[in-house]
Amino acid sequence: MTFRFDISAGEFFELIRPTVLVLSALASIWVLVIARRSRSPIYVAIGWALATLFFPLVTIPLFLITQLIRKRRPSAFDKGGVPNTFSSSIPPGRLGLPLTYAAIVLSLIPAQLYREHQSFDGHLARAALAKLHGNRSATIEEYRAALKLEDDPHTRKLLAIELADTGDWTGALFELRKAEQDGEVDDRMAFYIATLLELLNLPNQATLEFTRFLESGVCTQPLPDERCAKASERVQAAQATSRSSR
Repeated sequence: MTFRFDISAGEFFELIRPTVLVLSALASIWVLVIARRSRSPIYVAIGWALATLFFPLVTIPLFLITQLIRKRRPSAFDKGGVPNTFSSSIPPGRLGLPLTYAAIVLSLIPAQLYREHQSFDGHLARAALAKLHGNRSATIEEYRAALKLEDDPHTRKLLAIELADTGDWTGALFELRKAEQDGEVDDRMAFYIATLLELLNLPNQATLEFTRFLESGVCTQPLPDERCAKASERVQAAQATSRSSR
């Protein structure tokens, strides 16, 4: 039995999170250096740097526009009339703040990455990456690690799907039942459970779940899911068998 799910945008972002943090930190340091080079007040320079650290895509264009406006002022030109805002060196007295800021920001990145690595979302991101590479055992391990941190019904359902694909139908059924009990919102849950019950040679229970699936919104909508036809066939076959055995 194979169920397929697309990786969400949120999970993909977690995969590239380390790169995003490093690039944001470098951009923030660069902005601070340029701000101090252009003789911005300390509080303004730090404000630009912090804004870039947390909102780089928004802040950097605004910062560049501000710098271009400053370059048009007479004080921003050297004797040859060439803008020197971006090319002049920083006086030694102005190096202390950028260096201190760089040391703090760059030292915080490993701590932040480690915290995220051990977090619930970190385990989900690695599970998604393992799934992309076809490493099912690692995917299962990461889902289980995530569930130890947060008992999330959706993650439990994803774990059940992986277990079912490995042939652990009993474990998959347990996880699906638990996910449904904890409030997983997916009208296809009954179909998944019924399919597992069939594989476990429990036809009567499977028929009940197929019937429940046929009564769900997935099958009662104008364009029912393709699984509804299969469920209907299973129920009709069970009813025919029941009538013939009387």
